[in-house]
Amino acid sequence: MSLDELIARFDVDDPAFIADPYPVLDELREATPIFWNEAAGHWTLTRFSDVQEALRDRRLGRSYSHLYSHASLGRPEPDARWAAFQQHERWSLLCLEPPDHTRIRRLVAKVFTPRAVAAMRPALESFADELLDTCRARGEFELLRDYAQPYSVAVICSMLGVPRADTQLLLDWSHAIVKMYELSTTDAVRSAANTAAAEYIEYTKALIADKRRAPDGLLISELVRVEDEGDTLTEDEIVSTTMVLVEAGHEATVNTLGNGMRAIMRHPGSWQRVVSGDVPARVAVEEMLRWDPPLHLFERWVLEEGVEIAGQRLEIGQEVAMLFGAAQRDPRRFDDARRFDIGRGDTAHIGFGGGIHFCVGAPLARQEIEVSVAGLAARFPALEMVAEPTYEPNFVIRGLTALRLRG
Repeated sequence: MSLDELIARFDVDDPAFIADPYPVLDELREATPIFWNEAAGHWTLTRFSDVQEALRDRRLGRSYSHLYSHASLGRPEPDARWAAFQQHERWSLLCLEPPDHTRIRRLVAKVFTPRAVAAMRPALESFADELLDTCRARGEFELLRDYAQPYSVAVICSMLGVPRADTQLLLDWSHAIVKMYELSTTDAVRSAANTAAAEYIEYTKALIADKRRAPDGLLISELVRVEDEGDTLTEDEIVSTTMVLVEAGHEATVNTLGNGMRAIMRHPGSWQRVVSGDVPARVAVEEMLRWDPPLHLFERWVLEEGVEIAGQRLEIGQEVAMLFGAAQRDPRRFDDARRFDIGRGDTAHIGFGGGIHFCVGAPLARQEIEVSVAGLAARFPALEMVAEPTYEPNFVIRGLTALRLRG
């Protein structure tokens, strides 16, 4: 098969590819370290070392607007119809570059400390216990609906200081907004995301005002209060920061748990290694993140001349996509990379990105998944899948529609 034919099989609109992209990703990675994706208009990296290099290379950035105008790079102006979505992203740590990124991340890091994350563990365990005890009473349950989604949102609401009664609002907004990050979208998807962003902005600004009047010591209150040499976060910066925590904190955690538990169930002996204590839950988390990651593609823009990756010279204004799913199974980096090994325990994967955009919430996400796996193992030593699940029809953000289990 020629390289062009192989690239043509990288089709994010093909249900068969979405159901199991790994055979194509494996073939692409072994055939070439980089290829041009004509449909998406970007260079695409397939191998771990090149993806890691791109994540760390400061000549590549998550945005270019701090250096260049859209017109100067021959790109269209942002569509005014989706202004609310653009506003919600404006100060997101995921999208910013220095000096704005440096300033905001420094302020957020003063609140999101390892000590603060460790102090959340009793609350995480309490949320998990309540939901998992209900699942055990049922005998058979749907992991995402009955546990992972309400658990993740409960954690986020508790962390931010959002009323538990508003959890469904957060879920609905998050689900609508993250669809904008797929390679293929429609005006209907864009409109729904824009509406969700507008509603989230209005809601969060009201919440910020409440926290200014009556601080509660939780994350939004702390983001309002935090100061560094006289510098503070603006209202818009707090809105963007909380939204990225909701989107990444919820979607990534739920999908890691769903994808990871599916992998464990499909590989005989893996669950018993966790249940017996041979593989601690904190170790199992790392292979769950590597094997079937919740984020399959991340992008960077070329900001300077003279950038060359994987032997390809890149021009200013070109976009570079990194295939995390392909890189995480690269045999050049991982021994026996195509084998799921629940006890592998390799923490140097790229499940949380890399470089200055390494996920600020990684310690919390690891702790959430660890608590969940440990709670499941304690209650369901004979856990099994009721039926083979299907995946949502997305590529960039990869997750199951449902995962029915019984124990």
